[in-house]
Amino acid sequence: MMTTDILPLLLLVDDNEEILEFLERMLNTRYTILKAADGGEAISMLEKEAVQLIVSDVMMPVMDGFELCKIVKSNFEYSHIPVILLTAKNTIQSKVEGLELGADAYIEKPFSKEHLQAQIASLLSNRNMIREFFASSPLVHIKSMAHSKADERFLETLNDTIFANIEDIDLDVEKLASIMNMSRITLYRKIKAISVLTPIELINITRLKKAAELLAAGDHKIYEISYLVGFSSQSNFARNFQKQFNITPTEYMHSKQLDRKKK
Repeated sequence: MMTTDILPLLLLVDDNEEILEFLERMLNTRYTILKAADGGEAISMLEKEAVQLIVSDVMMPVMDGFELCKIVKSNFEYSHIPVILLTAKNTIQSKVEGLELGADAYIEKPFSKEHLQAQIASLLSNRNMIREFFASSPLVHIKSMAHSKADERFLETLNDTIFANIEDIDLDVEKLASIMNMSRITLYRKIKAISVLTPIELINITRLKKAAELLAAGDHKIYEISYLVGFSSQSNFARNFQKQFNITPTEYMHSKQLDRKKK
């Protein structure tokens, strides 16, 4: 299971203290709340905390919401974080500008509590569904979890790196980080933030997805595939495969053979 009882961490950004307090009261029963008075302060918090969603005003001193959104969505470490922009500017131009910068939602003031709560819940829920779908579906590509171009590039490189070293049964976060020229902490945080998986869990799922691809092709025996994807034994591989995809390797291979015959 990838779900957790820990409340999602939200970052609220507004230079008006009363609005910040109002938003905090509205959201603190469902989420853990961090507050920042402008975009610059928000960026400093992102460097220290694993924020899962940002709600930001647009009009602020020091760094406004547009600039904050632009930095978040173009930065490798933060690009996966959904951003909701709140603004009194209700012109089409400002809405287009926010969305072009990568904002996930744009809400005009005054807004209803229900509307904001629904947007936050929807963004977090949709991402969880996509993660669950990736983890439980044998042939779904890792890029399905990407929510930005930066995420997509990172996940593709990560996937290619794991594939290139897939026969190494000792592949772990230390080795992976070293090959990708990243610190272990940065790699761990990025993988965890996008997928809610640890690097070891993601490596394991990537091995199993490669195995599913080989099983579907039907060119290898199951014991050969288990070693080709870096498992120490066929029984260990079979156990992991069934636990992840709720089907045994043999059943999966037979189902793909039947599909080919039907075609």
